[in-house]
Amino acid sequence: MKNSPQIEIDTLHQPATNAVYRRRLLMHRFGMLLSFLAMALGLLVLLWILATLVSKGLGALSLGMLTQNTPAPGSGAGGLLNPIIGSLMLVGLATLISTPIGILAGIYLAEYGEQSKLAQITRFVTDIMLSAPSIVIGLFVYAIYVAKVGHFSGWAGTFALSLIAVPVVVRTTDNMLRLVPGSLREAAFALGAPRWKVALLVRLRAVKAGVVTGVLLAVARIAGETAPLLFTALNNQFFSTNMNKPIANLPVVISQFAMSPFDNWVPLAWGGALLITFSVLALNILSRSLFSQKIPG
Repeated sequence: MKNSPQIEIDTLHQPATNAVYRRRLLMHRFGMLLSFLAMALGLLVLLWILATLVSKGLGALSLGMLTQNTPAPGSGAGGLLNPIIGSLMLVGLATLISTPIGILAGIYLAEYGEQSKLAQITRFVTDIMLSAPSIVIGLFVYAIYVAKVGHFSGWAGTFALSLIAVPVVVRTTDNMLRLVPGSLREAAFALGAPRWKVALLVRLRAVKAGVVTGVLLAVARIAGETAPLLFTALNNQFFSTNMNKPIANLPVVISQFAMSPFDNWVPLAWGGALLITFSVLALNILSRSLFSQKIPG
């Protein structure tokens, strides 16, 4: 029985098809190899940094570091109590300011601003602020507040950190609310619920884990910021909780101690860096565990 013309044509094209397939397979494997090498290089550098940080900072961790104030240059042992308290105050107040503003703005963008020009401008400005260098925000707060009052203060540092945290919370809240199924909103509207109740008690409650994740990510973002605090809160060698004056904080203390020639300051800088790293790592682990909760469909 003679082969049909179609079978003969397929037979003639089969070697060419196999050659194309082999070439694509080779390029695929080459691309995967490059991706794996890039990932391995990134992990190697990260592990190198963490190993150096742990090896030099672990020895500085002690009860005295958590209970004593920063020492004078060359005066012996000391701790980081005042910058730890100052950082907690600055980050805590900045979180209290940025969280309600960011959540309410995200609700407006997701619920009321789908066809609004104001919402489009807000999203555009939020994206710009997310990518803006933190030192620019520090200079902005310095120009509009610190230069006007004539002195550095904790409130200026809080304001600068709030400006960094707000866009993170806004973007996360907006994205989370957009994941809520439309059927859930329609069911709430069918029961006669007003729009503001649907937004707050239905949509926001459905994605509360994602919103909390955004807040934790914002806290992790501002916890280690140094540049904006150099122009706003600066530093204070003594223990102080007065927000109208310069206040000690871990990022600035680490920056100053790490570059100092004094033997009693450098170990404290490594210990403070390790403390911030572990804190940010814990916040990221907590945020990912919350984000892993399934959004109801």
